Amino acid sequence: MSNNFIVLKNVSKKYDDEVVIQNLSLSVKRNEFIAIMGASGSGKTTILNMISTLDSVTTGEIWIDNNKITSFSDLDAAKFRKSSLGFIFQDYKLLNNLTAYQNIAISLSLLGISSEIIDQKINELSKKLNIFHILSKYPYELSGGQKQRIAILRAIIKEPKLIIADEPTGALDSKSSQETMNCLKWCNKENNSSIIMVTHDSFAASYADRVIFIKDGQIKQIVNKIENQKDYQQSLAKTLAKIEGEDL
Repeated sequence: MSNNFIVLKNVSKKYDDEVVIQNLSLSVKRNEFIAIMGASGSGKTTILNMISTLDSVTTGEIWIDNNKITSFSDLDAAKFRKSSLGFIFQDYKLLNNLTAYQNIAISLSLLGISSEIIDQKINELSKKLNIFHILSKYPYELSGGQKQRIAILRAIIKEPKLIIADEPTGALDSKSSQETMNCLKWCNKENNSSIIMVTHDSFAASYADRVIFIKDGQIKQIVNKIENQKDYQQSLAKTLAKIEGEDL
Protein backbone atom coordinates (compact mmCIF):
# COMPACT_ATOMS: atom_id res chain seq x y z
CA MET A 1 0.00 0.00 0.00
CA SER A 2 2.89 2.37 0.77
CA ASN A 3 3.54 3.29 -2.89
CA ASN A 4 0.03 4.70 -3.26
CA PHE A 5 -1.83 7.30 -1.24
CA ILE A 6 -5.31 5.94 -1.97
CA VAL A 7 -6.18 2.35 -2.89
CA LEU A 8 -9.63 0.98 -3.68
CA LYS A 9 -9.61 -2.84 -3.80
CA ASN A 10 -12.55 -4.67 -5.39
CA VAL A 11 -15.04 -2.15 -4.03
CA SER A 12 -18.75 -2.68 -4.57
CA LYS A 13 -21.74 -0.70 -3.34
CA LYS A 14 -25.31 -1.92 -3.33
CA TYR A 15 -28.49 -0.11 -2.28
CA ASP A 16 -31.26 -2.63 -1.71
CA ASP A 17 -31.23 -4.59 -5.00
CA GLU A 18 -29.42 -1.93 -7.04
CA VAL A 19 -25.69 -2.35 -7.61
CA VAL A 20 -24.17 1.15 -7.97
CA ILE A 21 -20.44 0.28 -7.90
CA GLN A 22 -19.19 -3.06 -9.22
CA ASN A 23 -15.89 -4.58 -8.12
CA LEU A 24 -13.96 -1.33 -8.69
CA SER A 25 -10.20 -1.08 -8.09
CA LEU A 26 -8.20 2.15 -8.33
CA SER A 27 -4.90 3.54 -7.02
CA VAL A 28 -4.04 7.22 -6.57
CA LYS A 29 -0.53 8.50 -5.92
CA ARG A 30 0.29 11.07 -3.26
CA ASN A 31 -0.25 14.66 -4.50
CA GLU A 32 -2.02 13.40 -7.62
CA PHE A 33 -5.01 15.31 -9.05
CA ILE A 34 -7.69 12.89 -10.25
CA ALA A 35 -10.95 13.75 -12.01
CA ILE A 36 -13.88 11.34 -12.26
CA MET A 37 -16.29 11.76 -15.17
CA GLY A 38 -19.41 9.94 -16.31
CA ALA A 39 -23.11 10.35 -16.90
CA SER A 40 -25.54 11.09 -14.08
CA GLY A 41 -26.16 7.90 -12.13
CA SER A 42 -22.88 6.30 -13.17
CA GLY A 43 -21.62 6.11 -9.57
CA LYS A 44 -19.23 9.09 -9.46
CA THR A 45 -20.54 10.71 -6.29
CA THR A 46 -20.92 7.32 -4.59
CA ILE A 47 -17.18 6.80 -5.08
CA LEU A 48 -16.46 10.20 -3.51
CA ASN A 49 -18.75 9.43 -0.58
CA MET A 50 -17.06 6.08 0.10
CA ILE A 51 -13.56 7.57 -0.08
CA SER A 52 -14.60 10.34 2.33
CA THR A 53 -16.26 7.84 4.75
CA LEU A 54 -19.65 9.51 4.25
CA ASP A 55 -20.91 6.17 2.92
CA SER A 56 -19.83 2.59 3.55
CA VAL A 57 -18.76 -0.05 1.04
CA THR A 58 -20.81 -3.21 0.60
CA THR A 59 -17.72 -5.27 -0.19
CA GLY A 60 -14.04 -4.48 -0.73
CA GLU A 61 -11.49 -2.25 0.97
CA ILE A 62 -10.40 1.38 0.81
CA TRP A 63 -7.00 2.47 2.12
CA ILE A 64 -5.85 6.07 2.52
CA ASP A 65 -2.32 6.86 3.66
CA ASN A 66 -1.91 3.23 4.79
CA ASN A 67 -5.08 3.41 6.90
CA LYS A 68 -7.88 0.97 6.13
CA ILE A 69 -10.75 3.46 6.32
CA THR A 70 -13.35 0.78 5.58
CA SER A 71 -12.60 -0.63 9.05
CA PHE A 72 -13.08 2.72 10.84
CA SER A 73 -15.70 3.09 13.53
CA ASP A 74 -18.14 5.99 13.16
CA LEU A 75 -16.02 7.98 15.62
CA ASP A 76 -12.78 7.22 13.78
CA ALA A 77 -14.40 8.18 10.48
CA ALA A 78 -15.58 11.51 11.92
CA LYS A 79 -12.08 12.25 13.25
CA PHE A 80 -10.60 11.34 9.87
CA ARG A 81 -12.91 13.71 8.00
CA LYS A 82 -12.22 16.49 10.48
CA SER A 83 -8.43 16.22 10.40
CA SER A 84 -7.53 14.84 6.97
CA LEU A 85 -10.17 15.90 4.44
CA GLY A 86 -11.20 19.17 2.83
CA PHE A 87 -14.57 19.35 1.07
CA ILE A 88 -15.59 21.58 -1.86
CA PHE A 89 -19.16 21.49 -3.17
CA GLN A 90 -21.05 22.88 -6.14
CA ASP A 91 -23.31 24.97 -3.89
CA TYR A 92 -20.44 26.31 -1.70
CA LYS A 93 -22.19 25.54 1.64
CA LEU A 94 -21.19 28.88 3.17
CA LEU A 95 -23.05 30.15 6.24
CA ASN A 96 -24.94 33.27 5.18
CA ASN A 97 -24.86 34.92 8.61
CA LEU A 98 -21.05 34.78 8.76
CA THR A 99 -18.51 36.85 6.85
CA ALA A 100 -16.15 35.19 4.39
CA TYR A 101 -13.41 35.38 7.04
CA GLN A 102 -15.64 33.73 9.65
CA ASN A 103 -16.69 30.99 7.21
CA ILE A 104 -13.03 30.13 6.70
CA ALA A 105 -12.01 30.46 10.35
CA ILE A 106 -14.66 28.09 11.66
CA SER A 107 -12.89 25.00 10.31
CA LEU A 108 -9.74 25.88 12.25
CA SER A 109 -11.66 26.92 15.37
CA LEU A 110 -13.14 23.42 15.52
CA LEU A 111 -9.58 22.07 15.68
CA GLY A 112 -8.79 24.26 18.68
CA ILE A 113 -6.28 26.49 16.86
CA SER A 114 -5.62 29.91 18.39
CA SER A 115 -7.14 33.05 16.85
CA GLU A 116 -3.67 34.50 16.21
CA ILE A 117 -2.62 31.52 14.08
CA ILE A 118 -5.99 31.48 12.33
CA ASP A 119 -5.63 35.14 11.43
CA GLN A 120 -2.10 34.62 10.13
CA LYS A 121 -3.04 31.62 7.98
CA ILE A 122 -6.17 33.24 6.52
CA ASN A 123 -4.39 36.48 5.65
CA GLU A 124 -1.49 34.64 4.01
CA LEU A 125 -3.56 32.22 1.93
CA SER A 126 -6.30 34.69 1.00
CA LYS A 127 -3.68 36.91 -0.64
CA LYS A 128 -2.38 33.96 -2.67
CA LEU A 129 -5.92 33.15 -3.84
CA ASN A 130 -6.71 36.85 -4.47
CA ILE A 131 -9.61 37.04 -2.01
CA PHE A 132 -8.04 39.06 0.84
CA HIS A 133 -10.10 42.11 -0.18
CA ILE A 134 -13.45 40.30 0.29
CA LEU A 135 -12.87 38.66 3.67
CA SER A 136 -15.17 41.12 5.46
CA LYS A 137 -18.08 40.56 3.05
CA TYR A 138 -21.05 38.25 3.57
CA PRO A 139 -21.86 35.48 1.05
CA TYR A 140 -24.81 37.41 -0.43
CA GLU A 141 -22.37 40.18 -1.38
CA LEU A 142 -20.10 37.82 -3.36
CA SER A 143 -20.15 36.42 -6.89
CA GLY A 144 -20.30 32.68 -7.46
CA GLY A 145 -16.59 32.56 -8.25
CA GLN A 146 -15.71 34.49 -5.11
CA LYS A 147 -17.88 32.18 -2.99
CA GLN A 148 -16.16 29.14 -4.45
CA ARG A 149 -12.69 30.55 -3.74
CA ILE A 150 -13.78 31.20 -0.15
CA ALA A 151 -14.99 27.59 0.00
CA ILE A 152 -11.65 26.39 -1.40
CA LEU A 153 -9.71 28.36 1.20
CA ARG A 154 -11.97 26.96 3.92
CA ALA A 155 -11.15 23.47 2.66
CA ILE A 156 -7.37 23.92 2.46
CA ILE A 157 -6.78 26.13 5.51
CA LYS A 158 -6.33 23.08 7.76
CA GLU A 159 -3.81 21.57 5.30
CA PRO A 160 -5.78 18.40 4.51
CA LYS A 161 -4.10 15.39 3.01
CA LEU A 162 -6.96 15.03 0.55
CA ILE A 163 -9.42 17.45 -1.05
CA ILE A 164 -12.78 16.05 -2.16
CA ALA A 165 -14.38 18.28 -4.82
CA ASP A 166 -17.91 17.52 -6.05
CA GLU A 167 -18.73 19.50 -9.22
CA PRO A 168 -16.83 22.61 -8.03
CA THR A 169 -17.51 24.52 -11.28
CA GLY A 170 -21.07 23.29 -11.80
CA ALA A 171 -22.71 26.61 -10.86
CA LEU A 172 -20.08 28.95 -12.32
CA ASP A 173 -19.60 30.88 -15.55
CA SER A 174 -16.49 30.27 -17.67
CA LYS A 175 -14.37 33.01 -16.07
CA SER A 176 -15.21 31.91 -12.54
CA SER A 177 -14.63 28.27 -13.53
CA GLN A 178 -11.13 29.12 -14.70
CA GLU A 179 -10.38 31.05 -11.48
CA THR A 180 -11.68 28.13 -9.40
CA MET A 181 -9.64 25.54 -11.27
CA ASN A 182 -6.50 27.69 -11.08
CA CYS A 183 -7.00 27.80 -7.31
CA LEU A 184 -7.43 24.03 -7.12
CA LYS A 185 -4.32 23.47 -9.23
CA TRP A 186 -2.40 25.78 -6.89
CA CYS A 187 -3.65 23.73 -3.93
CA ASN A 188 -2.43 20.59 -5.65
CA LYS A 189 1.01 21.84 -6.75
CA GLU A 190 1.95 24.41 -4.10
CA ASN A 191 -0.02 23.25 -1.07
CA ASN A 192 0.69 19.53 -1.75
CA SER A 193 -2.92 18.40 -1.48
CA SER A 194 -4.12 15.32 -3.33
CA ILE A 195 -7.43 16.02 -5.10
CA ILE A 196 -10.26 13.79 -6.24
CA MET A 197 -12.84 15.75 -8.21
CA VAL A 198 -16.13 14.70 -9.77
CA THR A 199 -17.13 16.81 -12.76
CA HIS A 200 -19.22 16.85 -15.92
CA ASP A 201 -17.04 19.64 -17.31
CA SER A 202 -14.20 18.66 -19.67
CA PHE A 203 -12.56 22.06 -19.08
CA ALA A 204 -12.39 21.46 -15.31
CA ALA A 205 -11.23 17.88 -15.87
CA SER A 206 -8.38 19.11 -18.09
CA TYR A 207 -6.62 20.39 -14.95
CA ALA A 208 -6.31 16.83 -13.61
CA ASP A 209 -3.32 14.51 -13.98
CA ARG A 210 -5.64 11.65 -14.91
CA VAL A 211 -9.33 11.37 -15.72
CA ILE A 212 -11.25 8.24 -14.72
CA PHE A 213 -14.37 7.59 -16.80
CA ILE A 214 -17.09 5.68 -14.94
CA LYS A 215 -20.05 3.89 -16.48
CA ASP A 216 -22.54 1.65 -14.67
CA GLY A 217 -20.36 1.60 -11.57
CA GLN A 218 -17.22 0.44 -13.34
CA ILE A 219 -14.09 2.10 -14.73
CA LYS A 220 -14.64 2.34 -18.48
CA GLN A 221 -11.49 4.23 -19.49
CA ILE A 222 -8.58 6.23 -18.05
CA VAL A 223 -7.07 9.20 -19.91
CA ASN A 224 -3.70 10.57 -18.84
CA LYS A 225 -2.81 14.26 -19.07
CA ILE A 226 -1.20 15.54 -22.25
CA GLU A 227 0.90 18.69 -22.43
CA ASN A 228 -1.44 20.87 -24.49
CA GLN A 229 -4.43 21.61 -22.27
CA LYS A 230 -6.79 22.45 -25.15
CA ASP A 231 -6.00 19.14 -26.86
CA TYR A 232 -6.42 17.36 -23.53
CA GLN A 233 -9.82 18.99 -22.99
CA GLN A 234 -10.98 18.02 -26.49
CA SER A 235 -9.83 14.43 -25.93
CA LEU A 236 -11.78 14.27 -22.67
CA ALA A 237 -14.93 15.69 -24.25
CA LYS A 238 -14.75 13.17 -27.11
CA THR A 239 -14.15 10.27 -24.70
CA LEU A 240 -17.11 11.28 -22.53
CA ALA A 241 -19.39 11.67 -25.56
CA LYS A 242 -18.33 8.26 -26.87
CA ILE A 243 -18.91 6.50 -23.55
CA GLU A 244 -22.25 8.19 -22.96
CA GLY A 245 -23.36 7.41 -26.52
CA GLU A 246 -22.57 3.70 -26.50
CA ASP A 247 -26.05 2.75 -25.39
CA LEU A 248 -27.83 4.93 -27.95
